[in-house]
Amino acid sequence: MKSFIAKYFSLLVLLLLVVGCNGVKKELTLEEQAFEKVEVLESLMNEARSKSIDVTREETVLWFSKEFLKFADWDETNKDAVEKLFGYERYYAENKAQLALDLPDFERKKVVQILDKGIDDLNKAISGEITRRPVNKVDWQNTKAGDNMFVSNGKPSFPYDYFSKTVGQPLTNDQVYNDHLGAIYHGGENLYPVDHDRAINSFLVKEDGTFDDELMKELTSIPDTNIGFLIYWSMGIPEWVEAKEPEIRKGRSLFTGFDIDNPLARDVWGKIIRHTGELTKGKKVTELGYIFANEPHWFSEKNHWTSNYKEMNDISSYTLNNFRSWLKNKYNGNIKTLNTNWETSFASFKNVEIEIPIDKALTGKPIWFDWNRYNMDRVTDWFKFNQDELHAVNPDADTHIKLFPRTFYEDSRSHGMDFEALTELTTMIGHDAKALGSPSIRAHINSDWVEQYAYKWDGMAILHDFLESVAPNKINVNSESHFLSSGMWRDMEARTSYVRNVYWLSTLMGMDANMGWFWARDPDGSPEDRLEGELNFFDPGLGGAYAGSNNMQPHIANEVTQVMYDLNTFSEEIVKLREQPRPLRLFYSETSAINTSNYMTKNGKLYKSMFFEGLPLGFVTKNIIEKQDNSTWNTVVVYNTKYVTDAEFNALQSYLNNGGTVILDSSESLSMNEYGQKRNKKLSASKGNLIILNDTDISNIKSKALAEIADHMPDVVVESDNGKDFKTTISRVVKQDNGSYLLNLLNVGHDTTKIKLSLKSGAPIKIKDLMTSNPVDSEFDLASEEVLLLEITK
Repeated sequence: MKSFIAKYFSLLVLLLLVVGCNGVKKELTLEEQAFEKVEVLESLMNEARSKSIDVTREETVLWFSKEFLKFADWDETNKDAVEKLFGYERYYAENKAQLALDLPDFERKKVVQILDKGIDDLNKAISGEITRRPVNKVDWQNTKAGDNMFVSNGKPSFPYDYFSKTVGQPLTNDQVYNDHLGAIYHGGENLYPVDHDRAINSFLVKEDGTFDDELMKELTSIPDTNIGFLIYWSMGIPEWVEAKEPEIRKGRSLFTGFDIDNPLARDVWGKIIRHTGELTKGKKVTELGYIFANEPHWFSEKNHWTSNYKEMNDISSYTLNNFRSWLKNKYNGNIKTLNTNWETSFASFKNVEIEIPIDKALTGKPIWFDWNRYNMDRVTDWFKFNQDELHAVNPDADTHIKLFPRTFYEDSRSHGMDFEALTELTTMIGHDAKALGSPSIRAHINSDWVEQYAYKWDGMAILHDFLESVAPNKINVNSESHFLSSGMWRDMEARTSYVRNVYWLSTLMGMDANMGWFWARDPDGSPEDRLEGELNFFDPGLGGAYAGSNNMQPHIANEVTQVMYDLNTFSEEIVKLREQPRPLRLFYSETSAINTSNYMTKNGKLYKSMFFEGLPLGFVTKNIIEKQDNSTWNTVVVYNTKYVTDAEFNALQSYLNNGGTVILDSSESLSMNEYGQKRNKKLSASKGNLIILNDTDISNIKSKALAEIADHMPDVVVESDNGKDFKTTISRVVKQDNGSYLLNLLNVGHDTTKIKLSLKSGAPIKIKDLMTSNPVDSEFDLASEEVLLLEITK
């Protein structure tokens, strides 16, 4: 009876608000509607507490509602400042005045929407229509890095927060660091300007080798209460270093402001890393690791976007001399062999010259391979130096690099980033994986993915599957997740269903912690310190990042926390689903990636074609074959891989010798070495199974590959029909110890998909929605971007 009264009391209150005592209809403002719904939700929460129903989710709905109502008031009072912020983003600049005028009520309208949903959900919980698990919160003080996951109270934990968060606010401010926004302590998140506010940077060390104690306090004053991460921010360089070393910036990259081959740079950074490593050893702020770089890349090809920056399109004398030494070792000291390969006539290795940026017309030529392979080796050596310096004083320190995803899944390989080598090097997987929830706001960015999918998921997915294949037992940290907005996209009307889907999918695929881009509201509603006054930052930098972001979207900010609550509440199930074998592997060759102009484009299409078949995909490389247990997969597909080193070829042959199965698309693959010289050897089946298709059609390759792993398909059969000739439903199944099955379904398509579930055995089944505890029929509709976590019993 009480629940009946509670359910209809809320409707009565709203009715009385609309109709006054004299019966005349009263039009409520959005703000009045919101505050009255706040009262309704608070009343329901009190009733729920009296029935021992967890209201953590509703506490967050209330928190974001009240915060954004405050933000809306600030935005209304400070229209000129908001207009300026819209103006920094060229996509919004033309309509900045109208956008600033509309923003306060837009925020209030979205607050009303999240309150309506909160009221509806809690009414269902009170009435018994649904039964929810209590939220398993992140323990911000005591979560620990385990072997391959973060652990809290004996369970997997997925910490969340924002990267670059209200700079200028103290870490102890519970209006900024809390369950709603996350409470991961940050060391060094102030990107613009780059040299202060808890950053570990080049300015910490003085010319005499001593340290700036005042700047160091930004690091040492971090309270040892919450888990966190530290970042080595290497964009700036002191004037005294430039005075001593004129070449210090020659060959720099965007976020690394100096030449990594420069001896003075290494001396400076070696001192900084050792000293800060000693000072922070064992501190909670290092639990999520030390991040060695922000989106490192050293593109070195002509007509790349980095060509706008002169110092990035050159190399120092140190880099050139190191390249000469690398070449001497690669060619065993024989300059004649190099000259034959390069079609040059250098007298000796010390006379070798190369034009940087290098012409892309040389793709596939020996000089192209040598430079790009060397560029990767030197970058790996730089990060090895970083890690060696840190581990010399802090051997247990966890490390990762914020790898720039585009440098993996796009075709160019002139950037110096060997994702496999760097992931093998560090103790954690690191990156800032991205997705696009709407077509790009940049005209030059191809958004043809929207013809098939509700959002662009594939770049994030292929990155996770590759990195998790390289390092299956390492923690995976996304230290700047661009799921909500980026320089390429943002959408004021972004969908909460997209937010739930993309965060769930990335966590299912391996993400253990994420810090989103970005939270920039001070508690009073004003933008953080760096966004006040006049800005001169390049786009897409901080200046243009605020407009159209989650800082203006209460529905999006709230949904991030709601989905992270659910992921943490079902963390054990998520880990079971993702910790299963990858029986089908795609062979990845860095050699072919360097030498083939469209390697990732073509191989990405094969990857996408196989992604929706109900099993996690994986990759193999020479190193994976040599270092990992080959019995954890069944079949390797080699596609569009013309160039491989002898070592790569031999690894595949060894896999066959040990009984493995290899599907080769055609005799063209594996036919050349790294220099385009024809290989006389061909793979032989030996004790394994070698299938040569002589067919590069992706659908035929897919059919053959799936036939080879038919015995590894799940016991639960998932039939999906979206009315299209391509699939959009992602399914993952795992059998539990009690004989039941966990099934996760995600729809990344635009349309509702008809789902039919059954067992291979034909036995009858019972299905339960774990999020609501309600039964589910074996045939049902899966809405666009819907996520379901089901339990299936016989």
